[in-house]
Amino acid sequence: MRSQYEQMIDNLLYQIDHWPMQQDALEDACMSNKLYPYTHLFSPVQVNQLKLKNRIVMGPMGNISAAEEMGRPSRRMVDYFAERARGGVGLLTSGLVPVSQTIDPTVTEVGDRSYFPRIDRSRTVFAGWRDIAEAVHAYGAHFFIQLTVGLGRVGSPECLVNKYKLPVSASWNPNYYIPQVPCRPLTDCECRRIIRAMGQAAADAKALLIDGVYLHGHEGYLLEQMTNSAFNHRKLSHYANWKTFGLEVVREIRKRVGSHYPLMYRIDLSLALNATYGKRMDSLNHLRRFKNERTVEMTLDYMIDLVKEGIDLFDVDLGCYDNWWLPHPPNSVHSGCFLKVSKIVKDFFTEEAIQSNVGLPVPIVGVGKLGYPDLAEKALRDGMCDLIMLARPLLADPEWANKAHSGKTIEIIPCIGDQEGCINEFIEGGRSQCSVNPRTGFEDVYERELIRTQNPKKIAIVGAGPAGIMAGVTAARRGHQVVLYEQRSQVGGMLVPGSRPKIKYEISNYLSYLKNLVERTIDYHDLQLILNTSADSNLLKEGKFDSIIIAVGGKPILPSVPGVNSANVIQAADIFQDPRLVNEAQKIVIIGGGMVGCECAHFLAWELHKDVILVEMLPGLMKGICTANRSHLIRTLELAGVQLLNCTTLKRIEVNRVFVDRNISKTVPTPYNTWQPLLPENVKNPLAKPIRQEIVEQSLETDLVVLAVGLRPDQMLYDSCIRESVSPEIFHIGDAFQPARVFEAVKAGFSIGRTI
Repeated sequence: MRSQYEQMIDNLLYQIDHWPMQQDALEDACMSNKLYPYTHLFSPVQVNQLKLKNRIVMGPMGNISAAEEMGRPSRRMVDYFAERARGGVGLLTSGLVPVSQTIDPTVTEVGDRSYFPRIDRSRTVFAGWRDIAEAVHAYGAHFFIQLTVGLGRVGSPECLVNKYKLPVSASWNPNYYIPQVPCRPLTDCECRRIIRAMGQAAADAKALLIDGVYLHGHEGYLLEQMTNSAFNHRKLSHYANWKTFGLEVVREIRKRVGSHYPLMYRIDLSLALNATYGKRMDSLNHLRRFKNERTVEMTLDYMIDLVKEGIDLFDVDLGCYDNWWLPHPPNSVHSGCFLKVSKIVKDFFTEEAIQSNVGLPVPIVGVGKLGYPDLAEKALRDGMCDLIMLARPLLADPEWANKAHSGKTIEIIPCIGDQEGCINEFIEGGRSQCSVNPRTGFEDVYERELIRTQNPKKIAIVGAGPAGIMAGVTAARRGHQVVLYEQRSQVGGMLVPGSRPKIKYEISNYLSYLKNLVERTIDYHDLQLILNTSADSNLLKEGKFDSIIIAVGGKPILPSVPGVNSANVIQAADIFQDPRLVNEAQKIVIIGGGMVGCECAHFLAWELHKDVILVEMLPGLMKGICTANRSHLIRTLELAGVQLLNCTTLKRIEVNRVFVDRNISKTVPTPYNTWQPLLPENVKNPLAKPIRQEIVEQSLETDLVVLAVGLRPDQMLYDSCIRESVSPEIFHIGDAFQPARVFEAVKAGFSIGRTI
């Protein structure tokens, strides 16, 4: 019989997957200020002997490639944290900082270079941390460093080929990225060395004016691998008891820093693997080994012991890499998704009268898409948690706290949940940025205030999508005279149809923000918006503009197959624009398994209750999309009964029927795989089995065919303006230049606007 807590986790996961069916799911997911003033959000709170000025915590986000290559925090890192402290956050936390460089081969690169910041090995790294602490303190905020014992099985398996070393783990466990690569168990001696290193790093942090240490104990990283029975299968070892390693880490740190230095622990209440995968936990080799996961009851018991050893503060979530959408909730997950998790712990601590080693209650930090001031305030007022953790919302807008405090919630730049700039960038080889804030990660390069131009120009911008709006607003605020043309009746470009599905509510919020941004810029700067006007080269020539920016977007690609121009064929964007187009259709085939095609399938299946088949020619769906986003979308498509056909090519379209060539070989990977990621294109898996060809023609019965095979640049206007020399300066950005994401569009618009 399942326990009460197991049923609660089941119910929570059900809500995460099925929330689009609930009418009130998005009630608080907007930038309203109904609860202003936010008296709870901006009240102080005591943590050990540290008094935080408000309840807002900047969550840890990987400072990947932000430090110098030997690990010293750079000027870029200092400015990045100072920007958020200046924005009004009470407590800031760093991204993870490993201490196991000599043991875990995945945390460093060849030549002992580091893509993570470091606080070990050498005093040369110390000054950077001291600079961060002093910069944060200057704005009345505090700073914790997040220490990790390592990555273990979730580290890059490339160490096997570039260092000739196996990744490590608590036991013999498969690597997450390439399960064929085994991770060897740490020896007891290595465990003790890591524990001593954690103590030393904490002592160094205290000496460097850092206000507290934050232990990275969740999401299946190495500390969790040692402290969760899902991963720790040790038998004849001092650390066979899954609690021992974590408790000894805290004990060692307390010994080095004393009783009055704040310690925080990041933990997941449950990996939720059994709740996520059910019977697959028995049938899949990759998951079977992790079936004996730490239960909620075990976690709560462990947390009591952690408090006894000296932990002052917890933040709590769910999940690990193998269900990555839980610890990194994407745009398809509702806001406030883990408040019930923090409430479970808070109520348990209250009932058990748990107090810290200095006699204070142990605050619980709420996490999970809380970037809406009303929602955050309500969570505190309702006793769901004691503090609010914001991670990605503070990448989108470092001034979140100040704007909320002053009631200017409508001016907050909302996170859109795509995770392309903040997570996918460093997975693909970049570093953490933000799709909607081009300054994030470039605080040392781009000035806070735009520099007014000394040479005002008359500028035309054609296309009011995110690229055109960002270019126009930025240029106008610098003192240029800007005319923004849009052929449709409203601004936003492809964000308008893209915001229609419920799972794109964050895009809808961003669209509202952009509309308001344009209106505010028109009120205070020389920006003119002309709607319902298709600007051509003649109109632009008559305007005698000094500069022209073409941002007209792209055009849908039509596959070269018979029947593609039939009456029963439409584009995915047309459905988002007008869902009535599918009223008479029940069976629908979607061609294209990229993000748009999969979101369209979700919209049709979940919201319009259609029978959907999705066809994709590649082995994997949504290639290049953040793992958390694609995995959760695949999961919910499977729950909705959407048939996913990968390694399948469209051949021709007829009335009520689509013909495809499908590879039916058993070597074709399942398209429903959410427990493994797609590797970046530049990372080869030498152990991957080749896909054999066994092609058969199949016919799919359908009432309607939906195309979602991508965009091609619309270069007609740009080419004509160049050919006719319409203006001395002509720029080409957004999808009109190269089909891209909001991330590239916003960055391009800002770059042009600030330099033109």
